[in-house]
Amino acid sequence: MTEPLFLKPYFQPKIWGGRKLEQFGYDLPEGKIGECWAISGHPHGPATIKNGPLAGKTVSQAYAEDGEYFGNPTDTVFPLLTKILDAEDSLSVQVHPDDAYAEEHEHELGKTECWYVISAEPGSYLIYGHHAKTRAELKQMIEAGDWDHLLRKVPVKTGDFVYVPSGTIHALNKGIMVLETQQSSDTTYRLYDYDRTDDAGNKRELHLKQSIDVTTVPNQDPQLDIKHEKVGDSTLTTFVTAPVSPFFSVYRWQVQGQLHLTKSAPYTLVSVLDGEGTITVDGKSFPLKKGDHLILPTQVESWDLDGQMDIIASTPGQTK
Repeated sequence: MTEPLFLKPYFQPKIWGGRKLEQFGYDLPEGKIGECWAISGHPHGPATIKNGPLAGKTVSQAYAEDGEYFGNPTDTVFPLLTKILDAEDSLSVQVHPDDAYAEEHEHELGKTECWYVISAEPGSYLIYGHHAKTRAELKQMIEAGDWDHLLRKVPVKTGDFVYVPSGTIHALNKGIMVLETQQSSDTTYRLYDYDRTDDAGNKRELHLKQSIDVTTVPNQDPQLDIKHEKVGDSTLTTFVTAPVSPFFSVYRWQVQGQLHLTKSAPYTLVSVLDGEGTITVDGKSFPLKKGDHLILPTQVESWDLDGQMDIIASTPGQTK
């Protein structure tokens, strides 16, 4: 099939969520919606294919049953997950395991992720990293609840890109919306949740032992080499790729007018964050608008974009 696979997202209610995802044209469920699982093969939030011969299948079903659309992969789990997160309130302070720890203890992939900041209110900041020099010091500070001295606060603004390897203590804070590209994992270890309670008055579970086990000590900041390329009136940005990120490469396409692109991986994940236009594949054009998410399968060798659009795209790494 030489056409894009357009997807229907899955929406997750969260204690820290809001209603800002409505700006993408989504018909949200009631309540506080924190996450749009836009391109997802994960069983906790499967996205569904809307068009073509695979219509009605989830991404995970298509990946397992129709491997020719994904370059005939040898692994059985669709490796990536694209989300949009609306932090109406601050998320818990957390850390994710690497593949080895997650496979042993959780029986799923580890979780390295990254964020493109769609919007951030003035004065916004992230929790990103920590100040402990040894694992013993980390354990002591966590058990003492000495968050002011342990946690590192990093200012963040609209348009920033943040790479969050497994083992990095982190949290999105109030007033930030991001597009997240991550390994397909739902394993989160919470260190601290501000002593919040749900509607029934219950605090959410913490995972202190696991957090201490998997946190990178001392903290290590990844060294990114972000590159910008002008193509006509459009701008292509490479945020991260191998070897810094073995799991995925992430790009931004700021489309102004016509832009011709060719594939660099077995398939490409595409999310339209703003604007509208068209994507043309093998002479057939499809409309694109803010809030659309799609996969360009293996059979799509090249494509033409036309319009004014802000797009985040990603491709799988070569980890297997």
